Formats: sequence, structure tokens, C-alpha cells
Amino acid sequence: MQPSPNEDRAVRIDTHQERGALVLTVSGDLDIDSVPPLGRALETAAAEGSGPVVVDLSGVGFADSTTVNVLLQGQTALGGRLRLAAPSPFVQRLIGMIGLDSAIPVLTDIDEAIDATLPPGGLRTRRTSACTRWRPARTG
Repeated sequence: MQPSPNEDRAVRIDTHQERGALVLTVSGDLDIDSVPPLGRALETAAAEGSGPVVVDLSGVGFADSTTVNVLLQGQTALGGRLRLAAPSPFVQRLIGMIGLDSAIPVLTDIDEAIDATLPPGGLRTRRTSACTRWRPARTG
């Protein structure tokens, strides 16, 4: 029996704690039919935790506007706790085209996302070839 075409793109979200952060590793294709589990995971993180929440997007092959909406809702619920890490080339292109990196920190890998100090209201970005690197704004 052959798997259905949709089985190859099935979304999987693995969660684990790492150095005080909740890491959500997402794989598969995210669209209107498959993105609800990510929304639920972000809602749960907002309700239950207090540390950083890192969404690892390295395994996401496709994402659409519903994915962007879910991530923005996550940002509303989690505030500065939400960070996106290691977006796949497709997701990085989407982020860049719509400017999502101006609303949600996008970092090159999970370690950088966990370690990033992101004070509310004091973010500046420096573009690199792969991702936006978030740095605290300098005071004074």
C-alpha cells in the first residue's frame, strides 16, 4: 500500500525543554489544514510557561498566510518570549517577503534563539545573508 501524497507532508511538532526554553521543532508543510497543531502548541506555551519559546522551522518545506497568522497570534500571546529559529529556505523567503522578521525575532539556530536577550521595545536588527540577527538596542 502506498502512502497518500498528504502523508509525506504531514506536520509534526516535537517539543522539548532546553536550557530553560521550550523548543517546538516543526516539520512538514504548514497550510490552512495542517497549521492548527502549531497554534495549539503556542497557546499551551503561553498558558503554562514563562521562559523563551523557540519555534524551529528548519524542517518546514512550505508555509502560507495561515502560518503567518498563527505565528503573529503566538507573538501576541507570548510577546518577547517567542523566537523563530533556523527557517528553511522557503520559510526564510516568506519571512523576508512579508517582513515578519520586523515583528518576531528570527535567529539562525536554536542555541542563538535560546540565548538571545530581547528586551521589550528595544530591538534592532542587523541583516545577514541567512537570517535577521536581533540585537538589544543600545541605550544612551
